[in-house]
Order: sequence, then structure tokens, then C-alpha cells
Amino acid sequence: MIPFNKPYLSGKETKYIEEAVRSGKISGNGGFTKKCQVFFEEKYAFKKCLLTTSCTDALEMAAILLDIAPGDEVILPSYTFVSTANAFVLRGAKLVFADSREDHPGINEASIEALVTTNTKAIVVVHYAGVACDMDTIMDIASRHNLFVVEDAAQAIDSYYKGKPLGGIGHLSAFSFHETKNIIAGEGGMLVINDERFIDRAEVIWEKGTNRSAFFRGEVDKYGWVDIGSSFLPSEVIAAFLYAQLEQLDDIQRKRKYIWDYYFNRLINVVEKLEVQLPAIPEFASNNAHMFYLVANDLFIRENLLARMREKEVHPVFHYLSLHKSPFYNTKHDGRVLNNADHYTDCLFRLPLFYELDDQMLSQVIEAIS
Repeated sequence: MIPFNKPYLSGKETKYIEEAVRSGKISGNGGFTKKCQVFFEEKYAFKKCLLTTSCTDALEMAAILLDIAPGDEVILPSYTFVSTANAFVLRGAKLVFADSREDHPGINEASIEALVTTNTKAIVVVHYAGVACDMDTIMDIASRHNLFVVEDAAQAIDSYYKGKPLGGIGHLSAFSFHETKNIIAGEGGMLVINDERFIDRAEVIWEKGTNRSAFFRGEVDKYGWVDIGSSFLPSEVIAAFLYAQLEQLDDIQRKRKYIWDYYFNRLINVVEKLEVQLPAIPEFASNNAHMFYLVANDLFIRENLLARMREKEVHPVFHYLSLHKSPFYNTKHDGRVLNNADHYTDCLFRLPLFYELDDQMLSQVIEAIS
């Protein structure tokens, strides 16, 4: 069986973990944490990076930093993972779901402004499959209505919008290093702070609401509880694993793009017969090869394809269920029909994509589809 995913190991993960353990500083915010944060700040010119235990934690930090409170409204796509929504629900926000684009599962930028009210506090965009949303349009709406923008860049490492790195455009952004992502740490994430107003407070929230980091830098003579916060920073073991991956970022990206292109070039002539569509990349976006998905014309075709492929020892998977129809939130949704989000719920499926896929395995996947 060719699985959907297999975590990649660079070979140095255990070596760096051992170094972290031997350093005597494994609780977090040590040497490997700093190396990872500096890597992103230097490579992508992010203003401030803070590693977290997950992308979920990074999003929850963003919601705290924006002072999201009951009565606030947050606009976000319905076709996304639940963490995108949970972070803001936990602060008491009302979720206002937007539909997806017709040509891509990302948020329909043209639908956002009509959803803005006097209670809107933030727009949360998800760069689905590592493919950028139209950030010029989104940032313009936010500027004119005095809103904050959070980029859920969980899938978007090393991807760009008009040459700008994703995660570096909104006021705040969140990345994931879950084992299904391009760069992994098992579990792990990162908050990126692009607005200088939030940098000092982000560090306090990250350190359980204390100014401990300032204390260790010698900026205060003692530290105490100065704000709300939680245990958001990861251990040095997670950071050490992650750093071994970051050292191989270019090689990992090269291989993943090779796999993505292999699929695209060999399926382009058969998708019409199969009644499926290939992924679309808007002209303003780059492709970081986070995933390769297909969109069937209807649910029956997708389920038939999934079943036949599994018979051929290939394991594709579907993806999100529209959040506006979820058991938790469907009674709270305002009743608008989000046809595109529901279409992707019923019709989108993802092909195996991981570093160790070789040409023989890729050929087996293509044969199973065809």
C-alpha cells in the first residue's frame, strides 16, 4: 500500500535531540528554539517569530493578541481545519463564514467585503495547499475598514504572493510543523508577528503571561504575572527536530515540487475522461507543493475513484468538511448557502505526496487513477 503520507527524516533529528538533552536546557526557549526562529526571520524577513507547540496554539495566541472578545465578528473560510475557527470561538467571537473560490478552495476574496459589519474585528485567511489568497484585495479591505488580518499559513511554508513570502503580509500569521506538512516536528507551529505593536505582548503571552524572557535578558530584575497567557512555547526536543528539517528545506522542496509536477504532467491528458479537475494556481501565487489534489465532478465519482484506487494499493484521502455545516456550528451559522465550500467537501481528494515517493511509486499512483 502506498500511504497518503510518510514523515520525512533528514538523518540529523536524533543527533540534535541528543544535543538538546545534553545541553541541560530542554524546557523550551533554548538554543534550538532560537536557531529556528532566527532561520525564519533571516530567510523570509519576518519581523518576529515565536515557535509554538502547534499551529493551533499560534492561532490562539493571535486571537489573544487581537483582544478578540464576545461581540466581535471574525470572517474566515468555511472550508478549513477546525483550528482556524476554534482559536476565535474560544475568545467568544461570532464566526462569519465565507465561501471558497470557484477555481480554488481558498477564500473567495470578492465575497469578503459584503460580510463586514461594525462588529467585524478580523479577517482570517487560509492559504489552502500553500497557494496564496489575493492578499492585495484582502489587505485593502482590512485597511479601509480598520480590521486585522491573520494568515493561517499552516500549509504555506516557502510559498509566495507576488514574490512576498506567505505569512509575512498580514498583521499576524501561523505556521504548522505537523507531520503531514512540508517541514515537520511531529507536532509544532510558529506565530509570526509582522506588526510591531504586538511583539512585546506576544512574548509575554508565549511565556504564560509572564515577563520571564525580559528577565532572562536582564531587562527587569524579577519577573511576574503581567498578562494572560499559556504554555505555548515548545520543548527544545521539538525545536531540535525541527531545526534538522529546516537545514534540508531546499532539498525537501525540490523533491516535493518534482512529485507535484510529475502528477500534473501525467494527469493533464486524462482528467477530462476521469471527470475530475486539476488544481489551479492563480497567477499571483507560487506553488510550494504542499499537496496535490483533484476535484471530482460530483461525490459519486470521487467515492468511486477512492474505492478503486485503494483496491490498487494506493491510499488517497478527502479533506475538510465545511465548518458552517458542522454539528457544533450549523445552528449558529446565518443560513447563507456556500456552494463552493460544499462542492470541495464532496468532491476534493488528495493524492499521496511525501519525500520518499520514487518514480515507480508515482507511476503506480497514476496507473491506479487511470
